[in-house]
Amino acid sequence: MTVWTWVDLALCVALLPVAVACGYLLLLTVLSWRRAAPVPPAPTRKFDVVIPSHNEELGIARTVANLSAVDYPASLRRILVIADNCSDATAQKAREAGATVLERHDTQKRGKGYALAHAFEFSQQDGFADAVVVVDADTVVSPNLLHAYGRRLEDGAHAVQAHYGVMNPTASWRTRLMTIALGMFHKVRSLGREALGVSCGLRGNGMCFTHAVLREVPHDAFSVVEDLEYGIRLGRKGHRVHYAWEAEVQGEMVSAEKQSRSQRQRWEGGRAQMRKLHGWPLLSDALKQRSGLLLDLSMDVLVPPLSQLVLAAVGSAVAASVLVWLSGGTAVWASAVAGFALMSLGAYVLRGWWVSGVGPRGLLDLAWAPVYVVWKVGLMLRGPGAEKRGEWVRTEREAERR
Repeated sequence: MTVWTWVDLALCVALLPVAVACGYLLLLTVLSWRRAAPVPPAPTRKFDVVIPSHNEELGIARTVANLSAVDYPASLRRILVIADNCSDATAQKAREAGATVLERHDTQKRGKGYALAHAFEFSQQDGFADAVVVVDADTVVSPNLLHAYGRRLEDGAHAVQAHYGVMNPTASWRTRLMTIALGMFHKVRSLGREALGVSCGLRGNGMCFTHAVLREVPHDAFSVVEDLEYGIRLGRKGHRVHYAWEAEVQGEMVSAEKQSRSQRQRWEGGRAQMRKLHGWPLLSDALKQRSGLLLDLSMDVLVPPLSQLVLAAVGSAVAASVLVWLSGGTAVWASAVAGFALMSLGAYVLRGWWVSGVGPRGLLDLAWAPVYVVWKVGLMLRGPGAEKRGEWVRTEREAERR
């Protein structure tokens, strides 16, 4: 073999992690076909709908009113607002809207994870409900939400995730790109993972857990990404998260750069921490136990953010092209691997755009993607914020900026 052949093979080996990550996304893209919604059963399950809140006086009444209007018997559901370390009128506004309010004050244990643990403990001890549902304070839900959960629980599920979408996709090019991004991460990946029969993942908003699974796997997750952390703990106990794709929770996404920067730094920093703590141990245990559930969880954690993956794939393609030129066209294997990675990412992004429903305008907004990628890489280089583990860092709502 020539020197160029050896260099080509060495570059192929170096590109394998990128190719594997992109191949995983391509597999989920192929499997993300549209399914018919399952027929809901006659309502028998009782739900506590938990709203963890910190200084949400402006919007909490709207969220409670929206949840009060879901298509499910009122006698089988209850809305619990956890006013966690609030310094405003969140508790009062929630009570006036018809919710049961639990006020919590703890200067040491602050944050969404602690608020959820408090609510789950109350729900289990109170005995009204069979399961708890988590809905963020800036959210609207589809009327069929509890019926969708009830269907999965009747079929034996203990953890369910509804689709998590965007309430304000047309606010700016940034929110349209976020809608496409969540179409990829929340819908394409979740549909593909559901088709594989593994865990679709928890998204922090629109989650449902039975009391039985909470007793078996207590919600002791207090990091910035407590949903990802708890999903891993469930997987290690053999419980997968089922995907209720026909039901939806929609959260408000920020359109301003400053608020978006803070939010993304927290999310990406939290996922990076989980990748460091759980990525390779999950992969090792998956291979030892021959567990597809753990293997998928390890891939979900180890696959880097899309912006980093795009840069790696583009860089690989450039390096392979230079190698082809220097070798006079004899070194082509690295180009094939790089081309596969780019093709996989292209299919994944286009599928995300399609399921996002943002239409042609969203497709045009993908022209901003390079700017968004550079911005995301800048956040990565800047590093995570200095907030404490799981601490409340409230993102300014759009209404507060007007």
